[in-house]
Amino acid sequence: MTRRCLLVNPWIHDFAAYDYWLKPLGLLQLGGILRALGVEVTLVDCLNPRPQAGLKDPFVKVPPRRWGGHGKFPRTPVAAPSPLRGLGRPYARYGISPLFFRELLRRVPRPDAVFVTSSMTYWYPGVREAISEIRAHFGGVPVVLGGVYATLCPVHARTCGADLVLPGPVEDHLDLLLGEVLDLQVCLPFDPADLDALPYPAWDLLGYPDQLPLLTSRGCPYGCTYCASRHLYPFFRRRNPAGVLKEIRHWAERLKVRHFSVYDDAFLVAPETTALPLLEEIKNLPDGLFFHCPNGLHLREITPQIARALREANFATLRLGFETADRRRQRDTGGKASSEDLARAVAYLREAGYDGNEIGVYCLCGLPGQSAAEVRETIDLVRSLGARPIVAEYSPIPGTTLWEEALAASPYPLAEEPLFQNNTLLPCRGPDLTDETYAELKRRARQSRHPVGA
Repeated sequence: MTRRCLLVNPWIHDFAAYDYWLKPLGLLQLGGILRALGVEVTLVDCLNPRPQAGLKDPFVKVPPRRWGGHGKFPRTPVAAPSPLRGLGRPYARYGISPLFFRELLRRVPRPDAVFVTSSMTYWYPGVREAISEIRAHFGGVPVVLGGVYATLCPVHARTCGADLVLPGPVEDHLDLLLGEVLDLQVCLPFDPADLDALPYPAWDLLGYPDQLPLLTSRGCPYGCTYCASRHLYPFFRRRNPAGVLKEIRHWAERLKVRHFSVYDDAFLVAPETTALPLLEEIKNLPDGLFFHCPNGLHLREITPQIARALREANFATLRLGFETADRRRQRDTGGKASSEDLARAVAYLREAGYDGNEIGVYCLCGLPGQSAAEVRETIDLVRSLGARPIVAEYSPIPGTTLWEEALAASPYPLAEEPLFQNNTLLPCRGPDLTDETYAELKRRARQSRHPVGA
């Protein structure tokens, strides 16, 4: 008997949310694996108001998409959860309406299991709402929750109504999912530990794949104190460049995808192994393909050769992981990059033909013990080098090296309530980082736009 599974990408509940090349990679990786084993798979994506041609949510306004495959989510104001109600900030559900979600569920044959993913820890109200709706419609069907929130806050995630919470990469749990949840006795035709052997994600289930994520590696060899990469993926593993190139060709031909976002945490680490051979091959692909790097690239690895290869391969969106100009904090947070590394990387990218607006540099704001003056110094350094500073608000993440320091610095009960891990709150800010000062820093960063070609 054929097994049926429903995949659900839940809503975002937050003060603000924007689709910066956001796609449910892990969820649809699971979908690809299940289909390779003969399981019938369906997707309901709460963030997608156009799940298929000719069908769209009539109850929300669908914002236009941007050229590169990013844009605003539909937004509906909702009451903030009780822990956040005294803050006086507008709160919203991002994605489709509950009425449309129910309609999509009605169109799905009763599944044997429902798999729900999760992202930011403080987005769990959307997870909880989605699971509640699933329960109401498919009573008795097992619901499995995975993803980032389930990995970082597994105990809290068990309060969201799922029957099973599975932290970590999905392929680590295939025996459990297949044997106990789906009652399938199969021999896997691939090695789950080999990233190149995994079936492609089921991207064809998306209604409008205006861009798709690429993963050329998983994890990161660095141990930055503020980052959860090692907690999410303890081992750094790479794919073969030839396999990545084959996947790009596959989706460009099958789904006519023209924009790809690189989801790696360490795309440029030891570039001669994966990045450089891949970039050299991408240059030979048909014109009209563009690549975006929303995650911070390791700027220490950027050489004149790498900068030229990025440019020639149509890498249109660059984000560099710099974080701070404070030398002590650079060292104490992991030693990933120095100010001199940033200066060299920006110079090489400018020489390769990128203008200042195309070189985005993340500047962390709101770290425990960080002053507003440090953030201002970082912004000014980036501006002086001819790049574009991007203020990135620090979110305290369970399991990171900086977590204990964050707990001590924050007035909020971060460990008990993930809602307070929201970076919008600047939950670990120092006394001099007032709302007014923060607004001034944001203006300072925006004013650094450079004339094209400058």
